[in-house]
Amino acid sequence: MSNQYPYSHPAYVAEEALLRKNLRLIKRVEEATGAKILVAFKAFAQWRLFPIFKEEGFDEAAVSSLFEARLAYEELGKQGHAFSPAYTVEDFPYWKQYCSTITFNSCSQATQLLAHYPDSDRHYNLRINPGYSPVETALYNPAMPGSRFGVPAKELQDSLPQGVDGLHFHLLCEGNSFQLEKILSIVERDFEGILKKVKRLNMGGGHFVTHPEYNLDHLVSVLRCFSQKYPWIELTMEPGSAFALGTGYLVSHVVDLVKHDGIATAILDVSFTCHMPDCLEMPYQPAVRGAESLPLSFSSEKGVYRLGGNSCLSGDYLGCWRFEKPLSIGDEVIFEDMLHYTMVKTTMFNGIAHPDLVLHKEDGSYQLLRHYDYDDYKQRMS
Repeated sequence: MSNQYPYSHPAYVAEEALLRKNLRLIKRVEEATGAKILVAFKAFAQWRLFPIFKEEGFDEAAVSSLFEARLAYEELGKQGHAFSPAYTVEDFPYWKQYCSTITFNSCSQATQLLAHYPDSDRHYNLRINPGYSPVETALYNPAMPGSRFGVPAKELQDSLPQGVDGLHFHLLCEGNSFQLEKILSIVERDFEGILKKVKRLNMGGGHFVTHPEYNLDHLVSVLRCFSQKYPWIELTMEPGSAFALGTGYLVSHVVDLVKHDGIATAILDVSFTCHMPDCLEMPYQPAVRGAESLPLSFSSEKGVYRLGGNSCLSGDYLGCWRFEKPLSIGDEVIFEDMLHYTMVKTTMFNGIAHPDLVLHKEDGSYQLLRHYDYDDYKQRMS
């Protein structure tokens, strides 16, 4: 079958072979450590690909809303593992319907909700805040002073709310095994008394296990060592980006070329703010196929382009890139690694059409999974 991308619309294209490669690597980590590894919907929830996940042995998810919880239940076929900053009394029965494990963000929530629903037919965890995170970007740092996430050790005094017998922390973002090792050492030091009482420890997300530079042997060693010291504790991880890292791309096209004050900008039929929001939030400059990423100081050089989105937001652009040859209207511009934290965060700001969802199958063929139209926009607006 041809490997030539066959569609003229912008599209997120998932590469089946690369996705399966990631899934098999993560499964090896699970088997080597004994830790349960969940698919984190906050980073990737493209449910039309879930049959591939289930074929590779992944059918449980980390969820943070009732919609995510229901999606996991309906499309993966298993109850999810939930964390939400807050649950309402009215919604809690639905959480219990769709989830096997529920993590509370505070002792007060646990006490209030378990008083209303005292049965013990679910596992209940408490999110803790060890007061440390290696994440430097404030927007993604869950351990900054005054953080609304988790309970510090000094507030627990070696006791947990009645009915809670598990712990949860989430402190990494594209993190490595050495950062996890440091976090576990802090948890062991500051929550020593509680670790003797709990049955579960969820180590949250942000584990970048499929990155080429991730030290998998060290991760296996860290988790095995912890389990030897605490054999009664079941370990769980919920990496989000790692499942879809490097497994797909976003195809766009040049619609116009403008040049002002010596800066050339290629206007595309996709939008950073609508379709690649993390690029502006983190921020980071994504890799573009066949182009060299350059600092902004190169923006006025010949043959260098900024890339501009097609929304009316003034800041809907990034740059700069030097392409192999000058761009022309109609050229494809392909953004690499655009499956994780893209579709889950996209918007239809300005009524801009959402890119298609496409699967590039192992046999070389392309399958259109979803095309979005005017009704998708209209029904979101009212």
